[in-house]
Amino acid sequence: MKEEIVIAGFGGQGVLSMGKILAYAALLDGLEVTWMPSYGPEQRGGTANVTVIVSDAAISSPVLDTYDTAVILNQQSLDRFESKVKPGGTLIYDPYGIHRLPERTDINIHSVEAMEETFKMKSAKTYNMILLGALLGINPMLNVEAVMKGLKKTLPERHHHLLGVNREAILRGIALVTNA
Repeated sequence: MKEEIVIAGFGGQGVLSMGKILAYAALLDGLEVTWMPSYGPEQRGGTANVTVIVSDAAISSPVLDTYDTAVILNQQSLDRFESKVKPGGTLIYDPYGIHRLPERTDINIHSVEAMEETFKMKSAKTYNMILLGALLGINPMLNVEAVMKGLKKTLPERHHHLLGVNREAILRGIALVTNA
């Protein structure tokens, strides 16, 4: 098993955190992992993306030109990464703020209304966890318990009281794509 993933959006949307949690979860689950963030000097509000590779064998390089899966959170990222998803790969996107929908017909495209779900949860900070849940619902490379371990490892201890709401957000993300 080898999954090459890019997660992309604006800084402040939890792009890098989502990748870090995914990487820690895989690492704690005994898998090989690379995590390579990329962001502009403005961080919050600027574009950000992270490449995560999860594999059960050694990973030769963290540098990729194409991806098995792209999780897209804004239009600029859709414009940049849609063409870089391998044929037969997966593109997951939140339509909130997207004005040009994905157009490819050779990939699996999943629209996940994560922003709408955060409104229902009354918790904007769960946005990235809903999308991470959607990713796991589409490609169950890790189970929720592994992701919760990764989240606990990356989340500062002063925020551990938020683990429950984040678990709920992950489960809602899974439900959004499995009940669709």
